[in-house]
Amino acid sequence: MSQPGGRPGRVTRTAGTAARPEARADVGLRHPFMLGFWVTLGGFVAYWLGGRVLSIGSILILVLVAAFLAAGLNPIVEWLGRRGLGRTWSVLAVILGVVLVVVLFVVALVPVITDQVSSIADNAPGWFDQLQHNRSIQRLDNRYDLLARAKQALSGGNVGSTVFGGVVGVGLKLLSFLGNTFIVIVLTLYFLATLPKIKRSAWRLAPASRRERIAGLGDQIIDNVGAYVSGAFLVALAAGVSSLVFLFVVGLGQYAVALAAVVALLDVIPMIGATLGAVIVTLIGFATDPHTGLYCLVFYVMYQQFENYVIYPRVMSRSVEIPGVLTVIAALVGASLMGVVGALLAIPTAAAILMLVREVFIKAQDER
Repeated sequence: MSQPGGRPGRVTRTAGTAARPEARADVGLRHPFMLGFWVTLGGFVAYWLGGRVLSIGSILILVLVAAFLAAGLNPIVEWLGRRGLGRTWSVLAVILGVVLVVVLFVVALVPVITDQVSSIADNAPGWFDQLQHNRSIQRLDNRYDLLARAKQALSGGNVGSTVFGGVVGVGLKLLSFLGNTFIVIVLTLYFLATLPKIKRSAWRLAPASRRERIAGLGDQIIDNVGAYVSGAFLVALAAGVSSLVFLFVVGLGQYAVALAAVVALLDVIPMIGATLGAVIVTLIGFATDPHTGLYCLVFYVMYQQFENYVIYPRVMSRSVEIPGVLTVIAALVGASLMGVVGALLAIPTAAAILMLVREVFIKAQDER
């Protein structure tokens, strides 16, 4: 500043004009050495965190499966709640129902399925002998020796050792399966009992101005995922029951329960599950009797059309519609990432993402 008389005065730096700490920090970050240090440190931290996430990947898959199962059972809980039953009692009723179904399945069906699977394994070498009389299969077998290898594997009595690595491997696989099943059941029951509290806590993380909108979208996603999961199990149950009745009628009653269980389990898998189940049953039908195989072929071709155009649309009417090409892509990506579990969870996940794109991005673009 200038003093009176025109003499320039000395400029003094006040506290308000002192160099600010954030300015010094910004200058430090612009220095090449400091910038390289922080980038390298961030890369190491990201690599370390990625390794930790991969190390608990199996646990995260179990948590994800339990969350989807809880979403699938939640519509039943809410239906009981609308009938005047409290949340706690509704959850308890659903839990007891699930436990009862599992106990009945283990007590009533597992021994039958075990006996029928053993019968199928005992008869498989004879079926291979019958298939060898087919000229087309004879040409393939002469070139690749497939039937002889499959027959030797089935009749050698060491299928469990080949697949699981011996008795110890079978025991470890069984213990791992039981442990994972117990963890999924416990987590499913916990998610189901505390789902409203979990949702309220999650919505509070959103800004207050957008909390209502985000809560509405989140509730809709959970409802759609629950509708898809429960609907998929209903469709699989319909496939299993119809196969059971048909197999008894067509003369395959000695394998009916085991094959119906296979059809129901495979029908849950998107895209190829129903076809795989139909192929297995049809091949066993042809190996038993050509007329029976033809009946199986006609039945499953007709049933899959009925399922695709009547049962599936009605059951899945509450879930988000997703184009066929996205269904294929989602299932392929999910299967490549997490196998069968990924294929099962891929479609509801893709449907949720598609709904968010429609409700958020496309609406925002339309308003511009």
